[in-house]
Parts: sequence; C-alpha cells; structure tokens
Amino acid sequence: MKTIAEINDKINRKSAIVWTAEELKVKVAELGVTQAAKEVDVITTGTFEPMESSGAIINLGHTDPPIKIRRCWIDNVPAYSGFGAVDLYLGATQAIESQDGEDTRERGGGHVISDLIAGLPVQVKAIGQVTDCYPRATFETTITRETINQFYLFNPRNLYQNFIVGVNGGDRPLFTYLGPLQPRLSNAVYSNPGAISPLLNDPDLQLVGIGTKIFLGGGIGYVAWEGTQHFPLQKRLPNRTPVGPAATLALIGDAKQMSAQWVRGCYFKSYGPSLMLGVGIPLPALNEEVVARCAVQDKDLVAPIVDFSIPRRVRPTFGLVSYAQLKSGRITIDGKAVRTAPLASVYLSRQVAIELKQWIEAGKFILTEPVTPISMERTFLPQDRWTEF
Repeated sequence: MKTIAEINDKINRKSAIVWTAEELKVKVAELGVTQAAKEVDVITTGTFEPMESSGAIINLGHTDPPIKIRRCWIDNVPAYSGFGAVDLYLGATQAIESQDGEDTRERGGGHVISDLIAGLPVQVKAIGQVTDCYPRATFETTITRETINQFYLFNPRNLYQNFIVGVNGGDRPLFTYLGPLQPRLSNAVYSNPGAISPLLNDPDLQLVGIGTKIFLGGGIGYVAWEGTQHFPLQKRLPNRTPVGPAATLALIGDAKQMSAQWVRGCYFKSYGPSLMLGVGIPLPALNEEVVARCAVQDKDLVAPIVDFSIPRRVRPTFGLVSYAQLKSGRITIDGKAVRTAPLASVYLSRQVAIELKQWIEAGKFILTEPVTPISMERTFLPQDRWTEF
C-alpha cells in the first residue's frame, strides 16, 4: 500500500518510478502484478482525439468607454456573450459565418482556439447593448493570448471512457462525427485509443475525481466535474470496463500554458469543425488492484459496432469487437472483411503519456487527491418526447 503523499514525496525528490500504461502492461507480463506494484509509483495514460464538447472562456478586458457585448465574432466565428459584459465562450464546433457567400465551413471555433494558443493574432468584432453604464455600441480589435485576461479551456464533455465503432450499411456515403463512413460496410471507424486510454485504466473511477490534476493540451488542467452524458451505469465486462459509451469528465485548464502541438482545430467533411485535444491522466499505483486494472490489454476491451445508416437515436449494432481486432486493421461483419481506422492518433496518445511521465520524473508535476469522487450512479436521460413544428 502507498499513499499519494508518499508518492509526491518521491516525485519531489525525483526518485519516483513512473511507467506509461504501455510500459506497465509489459512489466506485468514479465514480473507479475505483485512485483510490478512494488516497483511502480505512477502510471501515465494519454489520448489525442477529437473532443467536440470543448471550448474556451475568454475575458477581453473593459474598453473605454465600456461595452456590454451581446453579439461577438472572433475571426468570424460567433462566440457566446450572454453573461458578463466582456466575457465570451467560444465553442470548438461553432462554424465560421461565411463572408460574401464564400464557403468557409472548414474553419471554426477549434481553429481559433488553436491559433490563440499558438500566439497568433485573431480579430474581434462586437456589438453591444447600450446602457447607462455601458454606453459603447460597437467594438473591433485584434487580440492575442497575451492581450486578454483569462483564457482557459472549459470542456463540458471530454474523455469518453469508451465509445462506438461506426459503420454504414446503407447505399450512400455518410458524413459523421466519426468522419466519412462508406456505404455497404466498406469501412469502420473507432475513436478510442484502447488500452492506453485514461479511463479504461481506472474503470470504476477509483483514482480520478473532482480536483484530479491532469495533462491538458500541453499544460496543467484539472477534472472539474462529471462530463455531460456521463453514463457510468453502462453494461460492463467482468474486468469492469464498459461495453460502450460510459463515464465522461468535464475538464478545465489555463490555455495560456498550453501548446498548439496538443490543441489543434480540425474539420470533418460535410459535418463541421472540431478540436483535437491531448489529455493525460496520472494514476497513482496505490496497491496491487490499481496495477491489475492498468494491466488490461486491447484484447480485453470491446466496443459496439453501430450502423449509422439508420437515422435514429438507438441504432442497430453488429455486436461487439475487441480493440485488438480494431487495431489489426480489419474486422469481420456478417462474413465480410471490413477495414478499420482510428479517429484518435495512437502515436500521439502514446506521446502524451510519455510527456506526462517526463514531467513527473523531473519533479515538475505532483499528484492531487480528488476533492470528491465522480458519481458512478448517474443515469442517462434521452429526449423521447416529440413536438411537431
């Protein structure tokens, strides 16, 4: 048994033993769970994948005379302004508004956020509500991350614990949040990096809670709350990993500390813009149970194959498939060989875990005790009430 305080003491003395989740799995195969648990102090996990339920809080600072912004565009991408006078929220999937009929849908909030993190200038146009204390009606300027006050990511839903495999059993191509799905089961796309993914190594969220310190976009972030669509009651295998979408987390972190290497705007053809984000979670190796959970392999993790050609919330599935099969490049559906591709970058997911490992080994990142656990009893409520317009 170890404590986080004991592990942090070793981190501060630069004597902590840190393994990535991949390294841990190899060590367990070589040494067994008991010996591996004696040796390792921290296990780092990582992912780099699209996380569309993301966005940035931006405070511009007050103008002279002051303005109460009620409509705003940042590089022609609409930002939400319905709270403080110069507070804005820029959503990652908000698409740019076209200028003079030009088709500019390939750029959106995720690209603007990435540009700001990279230190690039972006243009702000604002319309204000004129009041006695906010007499200014309009405002235009150019900002960078250095010329604004607060600039932080606040992401309502990141780090799906597991997700689906998308296929298309119909007769025409479909353009989805998983990217293009070709007709007649011609390809399959999965989004989770599997056994190196953070929450699949802590399936019951025994280590991760509100206040957990994480790697977020190349900077330091924290778990702020459960994520939207958090569904920990998903069916689970005997190893406690879910068979489909389950737990999610809301994350927060200072974007001024982040790197454009780990926060990148992206675009899905005929679907819209999004944000590729690197997230890593350190798991303290407190006991053998933690190590045993982290030893899970791709062959022990499954995801459901979902047919997107059926335009309903609940779609038919072709059963479950393991991540080992998905990563092999081909799976079999109804006797047909179907090529597979990951939406997440497995290579960059590994790099997130490696960089976080290096931070800890250098004594630059210590662990935090969660303030309170994430609920594991949350149900998922769909909207099944129909209203005709």
